[in-house]
Amino acid sequence: MRTFFTIFCLLVGVSWTTPAQAQDPMRVLVMGDSFMTSNGSRGSAVPKLLGKALGGARVTSRAATGARYVYGLPISGALGLNIPKQWRNGNWDWVVMNGGGNDLWLGCGCGTCGPRLERLISGDGRRGLIPQTVARARASGARVAYVGYLRSPGRGSPIEGCRVWGDKLEARISKMASRDRGTYFVSLARMVPNGDRSFHAGDMIHPSPKGSAAATALIAKTILRAR
Repeated sequence: MRTFFTIFCLLVGVSWTTPAQAQDPMRVLVMGDSFMTSNGSRGSAVPKLLGKALGGARVTSRAATGARYVYGLPISGALGLNIPKQWRNGNWDWVVMNGGGNDLWLGCGCGTCGPRLERLISGDGRRGLIPQTVARARASGARVAYVGYLRSPGRGSPIEGCRVWGDKLEARISKMASRDRGTYFVSLARMVPNGDRSFHAGDMIHPSPKGSAAATALIAKTILRAR
C-alpha cells in the first residue's frame, strides 16, 4: 500500500494533510464501470483511494462492474448496470465518472460502432447519453471529472482492437469538457508506458492496484488544481 500512496504524493504534488482541515470534507459521487470497481477486495479501488488522496473526502461510489450507458433491462439497470441510473441526488462537490468502453466493446464489438458512438456522444460533444448524464450532474451544482481508460501497452490485450474507437470516444468527451469550465476530462492515454504490463491486471483489460493508484492520483490532481 505504501507504494500506491507514494504514487499519489508524487503525482498530486501535495501531502496527505494538504486540503484545508478547517473546511468540511469534500463530497464526491463516483459513477461508472469496472474501471472504478477493480481492486475493491484489496481496498485499492479508485473510490477508496480517492477519499484518501483528497484528504478524507466523503466518497460515495455507485459504479458497477459491466455497467453501460445503453442498457435496457430495468431491474439490473436500476441496480447500477445502467450508468445514468447510478446518479443519486446529493450535495456533491464533484462527480467523478467514466464509461462508454463496455458500450463499444460489448455493444458493437469495437467493429461497426459509428451509430453506437453517436448515441453515446455526438461529434461536437453536445448530444448523446454521456453529455446528458454530465449535464444532470452539473445542474446539481457539482463539478465533473470524466475519466478516460487505460491504453494497452501492446502486450496482447483482448481489447487492443478497440483502440481506434476508444480514441474517437475520448476525443469527443474532451471536446465536451472544453466547452464547460466545470467539466474536466482526465485522460489516461499516456499513463501506461509501452510494454509495461504492471498497470494492468492479469486480464490485460482492467487496472492492477498500481494502475488504480496511478489513475486516482491523476484524478485527484485535477480536482485539487481546480479548487
